[in-house]
Amino acid sequence: MGTALVVEDSTTDMHILMSCLQQSGITVSMAQSGEEAMDAVAKQKPDVIILDIVLPGCSGFEVCRELKANEATSDIPIVMCSTKGGDMDKYWGMKQGADAYLAKPIDQEEFVRTVKQLIKH
Repeated sequence: MGTALVVEDSTTDMHILMSCLQQSGITVSMAQSGEEAMDAVAKQKPDVIILDIVLPGCSGFEVCRELKANEATSDIPIVMCSTKGGDMDKYWGMKQGADAYLAKPIDQEEFVRTVKQLIKH
């Protein structure tokens, strides 16, 4: 079905996101910081990235901006998942280049549907 990189520093949220994707037939790798995410993408380009905003080191906004500015990674769809669910947060996430923005706690069906749609495109 495709590959996803989940970038999340909360073990609980990481487990939930990974199990949703794996049950849908998506191969999942993980990173727990912005820097780990950048290394992981450089080693193996995923079909989609699930990105938390509040991370140790650089933020999800910074990671998103960097990936979208780089020609080699600009076409990877990014789904931002964050507890920051206000309209301004969503607006700012989309301004950084995110392809979708989902507030936590996530609706698991919507999450899987969003990821699958982005992998297909």
